[in-house]
Amino acid sequence: MLERPSESQPSAARNLYAFGITSFLNDTASEMAYWVLPAFLISLGAGPAQLGVIEGIAESVASFAKLFSGYLTDRIERRKPLVVAGYFVANAVKPLLALSTAWWHILLIRFSDRLAKGVRGAPRDVMIAESVPRERLGSAYGLIQSMDSAGAIAGPLAALVLLARYGIRGVFWAAAVPGALCVLVALLGIRETKKPHFSQQTREMGHPAEDFNQEPAKKSSETPDASNATLPATFYMVLIAVTLFSLGNSSDMFLVMRAQNVGIPVKLAPLLGLVFNLTYTLGSWPAGWFSDRFSRRWTAAAGYLIFAAVYFVFGRAPSTLAIWITMAVYGLYYALTQPVLKALVVDTVGEEIRGRALGVYFFATSVATLAASLITGELWKHYGAGVPFYLSAALAAVSAIILVLPPGRAIQKKVVNHTDASGV
Repeated sequence: MLERPSESQPSAARNLYAFGITSFLNDTASEMAYWVLPAFLISLGAGPAQLGVIEGIAESVASFAKLFSGYLTDRIERRKPLVVAGYFVANAVKPLLALSTAWWHILLIRFSDRLAKGVRGAPRDVMIAESVPRERLGSAYGLIQSMDSAGAIAGPLAALVLLARYGIRGVFWAAAVPGALCVLVALLGIRETKKPHFSQQTREMGHPAEDFNQEPAKKSSETPDASNATLPATFYMVLIAVTLFSLGNSSDMFLVMRAQNVGIPVKLAPLLGLVFNLTYTLGSWPAGWFSDRFSRRWTAAAGYLIFAAVYFVFGRAPSTLAIWITMAVYGLYYALTQPVLKALVVDTVGEEIRGRALGVYFFATSVATLAASLITGELWKHYGAGVPFYLSAALAAVSAIILVLPPGRAIQKKVVNHTDASGV
C-alpha cells in the first residue's frame, strides 16, 4: 500500500508555498534583466544574429543539463541540493551583466544562467509532483507558474522604475537583491520529498489515464526501479508534437526586437514584459485547474493556436497598437501550455521515471529552441523580420493538430500486441 502521506512527503502547502515564493523572487531578478537585454546588446554593437547565437548556445547547454538532471533525479534520494545549487548559480551571475563590455560577455553569463536552470528544472518539478495528489498536478504546476509569472510582472516594473534613474547597468545590479532572497527561501523553505513505495496491487491498478495520456506502470519489485522502466508510446506522441512546435519557438527577445523595429521605444521594453506576464499570471492557475478536469491535450493545443495567431500578427506588424494587444494575448499561450504540458508529461509515465521523462522533454524542447533561435536570427538577417514569424506560426498550427490526433491509442495498442506476441 502507499505510505501514509505524513511519512512519505512534507506538507503539500508548505512545499508549494516555498517553491512559489522562490519562483517569484527568481523570476523577478531574471525579468529585470531580460527585457532590457536586447537594447543593451544593441548598445554594444550587436544585433539579431548575435542575439540568436547567444540564446541558441545558452539553450543548447541547458538542454544537456536538463537531460542529465532528469536521469539523475530518478536515482538520487536528495533532490533539494540540486535545486538550491541551480538557483544559487543563476542568481550569482546575473549582476555580472553590469560589468559586460562585449556581446560575448553576455554569452558567458547567459550560458551559466541557463546551465543552472537546466540542472534544477527536473528535480524541482518532480518534487512538486511528489508533494500533491496526481489528480491535482495541473493545479499545482499552474499555481507555481502563476507565482513565477507574477515575478515576471514585478521584474519589468522594477526595471521600468530603475531604468530612467540608474540606466541599464543599474538595473542589472539591482537584480541581485531578489536573486539573493530567492536562494535564501530555497535553502530554508523547501523540504525534501521521499520517493513513494507501492505494493504490487497498487501498481497493477495503475491510475486512470486522461484520454490516452498515460500508461500505468507495472513492475514486479516492491520498490519502483527507474533503471528498468521504459518510456511509453503515449509519451513519445506528446514529445513529437512539442518538439515540432519548439522548432518555431525562438527566444522572446526576437519579439522585443520586432516591437522596437515597428516603433516601440527601448524605454518601454520592460512594459512589454509587464503586459505579457499579466495575462500569463492570471491564466496559469485556471489553465492548470481546467486541465485537471478536462483534456490536457486540448488545453495545450489551444495554447499553440494562440501562439500561431500572435506570431502571424508580429510578422505583419500592422501597427504599434496591434503589437501591444498581441503581446497581452501572448501570455495566454504560456498559461495554457507551460504548466499543462508538464502535467501531461508526468501523466504519461510511471512515478519511478518522472525525472527521466521530464529530462527528455526539456532536452528535446531546448535543442529545438536552440535551432529556432539560430534559424530566426539568420532568416531575419537575410529575408527580413516577417519570414521567421510566419514560419513559427505555421509550425505551431501543425503541432496543435498533432497534439490532439488519436493515433497515440493505436500506437499503444500495437506495442501491447507486439509484446504479447513475443511472449515478453
